[in-house]
Amino acid sequence: MKLISWNVNGIRACLGRDFAEAFAAFDADIICLQEVKAEQAQVDFAPPGYHVYWNAAQKKGYSGTAVFTRMQPLSACYGIGCADHDSEGRVITLEFADFFVVNVYTPNSRDGLVRLDYRMTWEDAFRAYVCALDKQKPVLICGDLNVAHREIDLARPGPNRRNPGFTDEERGKLSELLDAGFVDTFRTFYPEKPQAYSWWSYRAGARERNVGWRIDYWLCSQRFAPRLAGAGILTAVYGSDHCPVSLEVRA
Repeated sequence: MKLISWNVNGIRACLGRDFAEAFAAFDADIICLQEVKAEQAQVDFAPPGYHVYWNAAQKKGYSGTAVFTRMQPLSACYGIGCADHDSEGRVITLEFADFFVVNVYTPNSRDGLVRLDYRMTWEDAFRAYVCALDKQKPVLICGDLNVAHREIDLARPGPNRRNPGFTDEERGKLSELLDAGFVDTFRTFYPEKPQAYSWWSYRAGARERNVGWRIDYWLCSQRFAPRLAGAGILTAVYGSDHCPVSLEVRA
């Protein structure tokens, strides 16, 4: 089984940059998108053979998530059951026979860290949510987590200390999530691989120079790890300031 996660930074814009061709080339069983910035009715894209689940933000043209899956889930859930966090379309959960898939677009702390306090409350609520799911069956978590966990996960850790996505607080919350029983699948296969990034600024040719950050992840419950067959970062796929990240799972 092949799974893809991709922050498309506006699916309508991405559709104009060969999104449909990339989608078809993935040939994936489950494709999770973040930052779709649109309602489903606004998007002229309906690939055959996929069930579609969409969670748009109340604010127009902002945030939002979507999932395309060949396998029909047992159930679908939108948000994490908390009114303080569920207006921005950031989470879709699909339940399958032997696991959950949680697609998440984690809030950015923003310039000046003006949203860091909110981000901390979000992190605690999200961790509680996925840990509750994990008590039922294994969980696969994917998406733009808006944090580079370790210094190896960004090109310039020194100058970026205390910048959004590389504060001790944000990194610590990802550590707490992993310590709660989850695995960073990419680092399972490539524990010390450097210069492996999934997001680059549009400025100063950052992508061409590979001055980037790894902020897009597939995580899984620890007990699911024996089913992992591979993980990757698809840097050759353009269309967004992020590239897709992939996961392969044994049946």
